[in-house]
Amino acid sequence: MKPEVTAFFDDATNTISYVVKDPAGSSCAVIDSVLDFDYSSGRTDTKSADAVIQYVKDNNLTVEWLLESHVHADHLSAAPYIQDHVGGKIGIGDRIKIVQDTFGKVFNEGTEFQRDGSQFDQLFQEGDSFHIGQLRGDVLHTPGHTPACLTYVIGDAAFVGDTLFMPDFGTARCDFPGGSAETLYASIQKILALPDETRIFVGHDYKAPGRDEYAWETTVGDQKARNIHVASDKDKDTFIKMRTERDATLAMPKLIIPSLQVNMRAGQMPEPDEKGDVFLKIPVNKL
Repeated sequence: MKPEVTAFFDDATNTISYVVKDPAGSSCAVIDSVLDFDYSSGRTDTKSADAVIQYVKDNNLTVEWLLESHVHADHLSAAPYIQDHVGGKIGIGDRIKIVQDTFGKVFNEGTEFQRDGSQFDQLFQEGDSFHIGQLRGDVLHTPGHTPACLTYVIGDAAFVGDTLFMPDFGTARCDFPGGSAETLYASIQKILALPDETRIFVGHDYKAPGRDEYAWETTVGDQKARNIHVASDKDKDTFIKMRTERDATLAMPKLIIPSLQVNMRAGQMPEPDEKGDVFLKIPVNKL
């Protein structure tokens, strides 16, 4: 079955969020939503999420799922905000517990922060399936960028998060805690084993040199033929060497500190203090 896919590009974070609709009905899922955040002022905004909500309402859609491909380090999730307005269950990979344990320590969260994934409505494992109306989705565990990364294969479309980018841009970094270039290579081979005609929707695009427009849809066949990091003529050892050396030159994402604290809580802010004020922590020399 071929789902109807509508993309929402966020200029501030180069993130693409998706509304994935059952072609036989009104059910849909929202994948990798964005809560706007201005780091310099510490203020949130819901412009990006409101665009998704308005689209859902304008088209009389029923949101069944709010899916996260992983705990993002470059934008805040708007899943609970969208859930409050149009419903849906928030889902992520069950390895979120590893991420919560790692960053619970980094941010000195203490025992009150639950590290069991209970902030989410559904924890997915490799081989799990779910439905969006009559449309079936299947879960692939595709770690390497983070331990909890998932690819959602929905009908003829695969939503790969940060695992793969457009063929002219390559693949995800692997230098976050729990990341591994070797593991990422194996995960990508799992994606590339899907039928060549499978549509791939990426989580970010940064316009590779020589390309003037943003893009986010490709195919398995195109990735195998042209991906600059993992095309069919690239072997595992070459990839690991390239990825490791490249990652060593990359700066941390601008929003990594607020993003991790919020996203490991399923998009919720930390608990407010007795005055109702919310604070995020800045760990010094920890990342």
